Amino acid sequence: QVQLVESGGGLVQPGGSLRLSCAASGFTLANYAIGWFRQAPGKERERVSCISSSDGSTDYADSVKGRFTISRDNAKNTVYLQMNSLKPEDTAVYYCNTGGAPWGQGTQVTVSS
Repeated sequence: QVQLVESGGGLVQPGGSLRLSCAASGFTLANYAIGWFRQAPGKERERVSCISSSDGSTDYADSVKGRFTISRDNAKNTVYLQMNSLKPEDTAVYYCNTGGAPWGQGTQVTVSS
């Protein structure tokens, strides 16, 4: 059964950091590009970052460029999102997806003082 499980969210003050994890099961993550997405209340889901399966190239939304870093550990079938210098506008539920897998429940990130 194909499954993606996100974790690592929480409440953090502005300027703080979090590292999100996305554990894949039921398929080999190394064979797929995968992205992180987020959805804030009342807004559409948007792609935050993605990483390729071939050469590990990465891409970021302008809003997070320079603050977020995506990485993958194929041995652990896991992808990460390191988030630094967090801002209140980063508050959202964060999801990972390959583009064809069922959406997981996501992990809530709240940036607030």
